[in-house]
Amino acid sequence: MCGICGIAGFEDKRLLKDMCNIIQHRGPNDSGIFLDKNIGLGNRRLSIIDIAGGHQPIHNENNSIWITYNGEIYNFLKLRQVLENKGHKFYTSSDTEVIVHLYEEFGKKFVNKLRGMFAIAIWDSKKQQLLLVRDRLGKKPLYYTSFDGKFLFASEIKSILQFEELPRELDYKALDYFITFRYVPGPHTMFKGIKKLQPGHILVYHKGEVKIEKYWDMKFKDSDKKPEEYYVKHLFELLKEAVKVRLISEVPLGTYLSGGPDSSSVVAIMSELMEEPVKTFTVGFGDKRFDELKYAKIVADKFGTDHHEFIVDPKRVELLPKVIWYFDEPIADPAAIPTYLISELAKKYATVILTGEGGDEMFAGYEQYKIILKTRQYNWLLTRKTMSETISRFIKIVPKRLFNSIFPYTSALGDKGLERAARYVRSFGNIAKAYLEIVSIFDQIEKTKLYSDSFNEQGKTFDVTKDISTFFQNTTKETLLNSLLLLETKIQLPDNLLMKVDKMTMAYSIEARTPLLDEAIVEFSSTIPPALKVKGMSGKYILRKTMAKIIPRTIIERKKQRFFVPIDLWFEEDFGDLVKQIFSEKNVKKRGYFKYSHISHIIENFQKSKLFYSRQLWNLLTFELWHRIFIDNTDLKKPKLSLDQLV
Repeated sequence: MCGICGIAGFEDKRLLKDMCNIIQHRGPNDSGIFLDKNIGLGNRRLSIIDIAGGHQPIHNENNSIWITYNGEIYNFLKLRQVLENKGHKFYTSSDTEVIVHLYEEFGKKFVNKLRGMFAIAIWDSKKQQLLLVRDRLGKKPLYYTSFDGKFLFASEIKSILQFEELPRELDYKALDYFITFRYVPGPHTMFKGIKKLQPGHILVYHKGEVKIEKYWDMKFKDSDKKPEEYYVKHLFELLKEAVKVRLISEVPLGTYLSGGPDSSSVVAIMSELMEEPVKTFTVGFGDKRFDELKYAKIVADKFGTDHHEFIVDPKRVELLPKVIWYFDEPIADPAAIPTYLISELAKKYATVILTGEGGDEMFAGYEQYKIILKTRQYNWLLTRKTMSETISRFIKIVPKRLFNSIFPYTSALGDKGLERAARYVRSFGNIAKAYLEIVSIFDQIEKTKLYSDSFNEQGKTFDVTKDISTFFQNTTKETLLNSLLLLETKIQLPDNLLMKVDKMTMAYSIEARTPLLDEAIVEFSSTIPPALKVKGMSGKYILRKTMAKIIPRTIIERKKQRFFVPIDLWFEEDFGDLVKQIFSEKNVKKRGYFKYSHISHIIENFQKSKLFYSRQLWNLLTFELWHRIFIDNTDLKKPKLSLDQLV
């Protein structure tokens, strides 16, 4: 596991060293650079495999091919044997060198043979060609920019920003995405001119030209209607194998445990495969509404783990600027703070952590899937304008608690939650629009009220609904769930969830591994019939059925609960004054993106819809602090990362 960076089209040894140093947290054990005419590769290494000999950048036998690489290749020993049989000579025991010879043997097609997570940069001196490669699902980040005939890439944007000639400008389209989703979908970043290499893609830089091609895509296959037991048996075999290969390590391992079926499945299988007790780590908030500590404890007791708990004090919100710094661009997921803190705790005991990310996307665990599928049954009724208008008016006058069984958390979301539910009903003729009414932080109506006149003028061409509607072209009742899963696997998974896990664990030099997103599981999940993923109002049915004889019944039958962070209480008790100070009329007007009147309205009406407005305020606060750290700040080598400095 490493942080990588590099330049092409020019030479600058000092810049390359600065790019490496700013991401030292990703690789505290070692550093290295390779320099040649108009090319430079840099690496910061976190030693996991071949601790003594895996120094990067690494080369082939005649030094014509060089690599800097971040990730883990789980099948590297098998690949090495194949390559040795073909006559390749190795000088290390690392998985990195296997990639070099694999490229030497197979060219760009080498990537199809890799099983793992990776961000790879390969310099081929004979072809004078630089290749960037990102893994299939986006587990490892990789950014790049082409500016004034110069090309730069890195694991983190702050590394690219060490090139002081590069202007730090806001991408307005990215801001609109962020205000909608609370993260920025690729290939955009919040910085104009800096892009993410998309998952499953290869970038080729040759003589100043950039070409990008796709090498892998997730495709759902028509089910051949095998018996349920076939899927149960095969899925368990794949789960066990996926966990097993991720236990390869020369440093201590552990796992984050939430008490849900995803992380509990990982713990159960780890316990079967490991001789010593599994180290498990759980975070709580002292809030009975959402805390999962008791469920995690049930799993920990069942499997006899070495269990550690951490309670997040609301005052730890003071860490938000540091979290934003490690993210590079704003991701307004409040769960980032507990993930950051639990990584601090875990680092005392382990360097490699297995997590349960991906279960919701592979097996349909989120509430929006069930909501949309359920209401889709009444599509013939809801798409009639007079009926949808009647139902939406009815929603506004019925007690909130009656809707909680259909629209979870409606009571907690308050009046604004009911408004969204009503708009959801009215928009159901357009699935993309209906989806956004459920998941967006600000929907289109709210964004229009929020944006300043100049930003509304700038954003006339922005249409998030249109952007995601391609996922629902030719969607039928039978394929609707797959369309939703594909959308979230392509957008939310890499740019929110996996980015959060990578950046928050790497902040403490921890490598996170995600067995539920093993390539074999991902491809098998695309063949599982939708009816075995959502059954009635139960999500992740097939995963629950697969693990039912192993995981405690309490966990298997537990109703889906999102990992909620009680930011509504944080704003109410500890953070309210800070928000008013940051979003003063003077500050908001000076920034120019938003209307002070609407932000003031949110603050004044907070008590009426606390959960709803707290998410919007967290979004706005995260963006404003990001702007002060990355755009306003003149020195990114010594950033201001305390609230006192930024307010």
